[in-house]
Amino acid sequence: MLIQIIAILAGFALLIWGADRFVIGASATARNLGVSPLLIGLTIVGFGTSAPEMLVSATASLNGNPGLAIGNAIGSNITNIALVLGLTAIIVPLRVESGIIKRELPILLLATLLAGSLLLDTNLSTLDGILLFTGLVVMLGWTVHLGLSSRKSDPVLEEYADEIPTDMPFSTSLFWLFAGLLVLVVSSRLLVWGSIGVATHFGVSDLIIGLTIVALGTSLPELAATIACAFKDEHDIAIGNIIGSNMFNLLAVLSMPGLIAPGPVDTAVITRDVPVMAVLTLALVIMARGVIKPGLINRLEGSILLLAYFGYQAMLYFSLTS
Repeated sequence: MLIQIIAILAGFALLIWGADRFVIGASATARNLGVSPLLIGLTIVGFGTSAPEMLVSATASLNGNPGLAIGNAIGSNITNIALVLGLTAIIVPLRVESGIIKRELPILLLATLLAGSLLLDTNLSTLDGILLFTGLVVMLGWTVHLGLSSRKSDPVLEEYADEIPTDMPFSTSLFWLFAGLLVLVVSSRLLVWGSIGVATHFGVSDLIIGLTIVALGTSLPELAATIACAFKDEHDIAIGNIIGSNMFNLLAVLSMPGLIAPGPVDTAVITRDVPVMAVLTLALVIMARGVIKPGLINRLEGSILLLAYFGYQAMLYFSLTS
């Protein structure tokens, strides 16, 4: 049991470090190849921050634990909105000024509805996995279109330009790209092995482990990046990273168990987890798009989101003890 706990902690630490190196290496490599900072920020950075979830999901599915993969995808979205954005907004209220970010929010809501509707039959099939992955391709195409049509006027452009390394040689960026990817692969296997061991020891389902421990651990890179961006007054990037990560979780991470290990889904996912994720996503859209007031996630709203996170964790705890 102690070995499995050490494996989980080591896996988390390596995931955070590997994700950071992978994002820096991929961003610098793309910039060295002439890709615009805006497109890098809208696509590569979003992919990079979801790389831990994707590799953990793929590893869990290959090991015959699709419940952990599904829980990781949905739990990470809940954690990103309720914990990461909630905690960040309490520290630094987040303004949303980017038109690109505001137009990405309905896409996130559509992706949430798509994923939820495919899970309604309590089965994640190969076809479902294909549809989700196809949605990923469409989402990326639409995101690139938004970026290209707004690249001269959107305030998020300057924020992304400041964040992407400009002085990293091509050979160095390639080194960190592949080194980060290798560390992500190794750490994801370590984390999944330890998580399955803990679940077996306590008699807890893979789904619950994915929704809690694994979701929290794989969301730590987003937490660190979001708080750092907020302190640097890069509020649009802070929220954009969460939106991009959540879309990748729904369309890329959730497609993994469908493509690799299709099969039945725990009914609790439909009755408990997906509704919580959908309500939080809708709340994010309302807050960030400024339906009620100009786009701003203030400290009160951040506190509500954070309370929702702890309320959801309490719901999971009572579902285990009942």
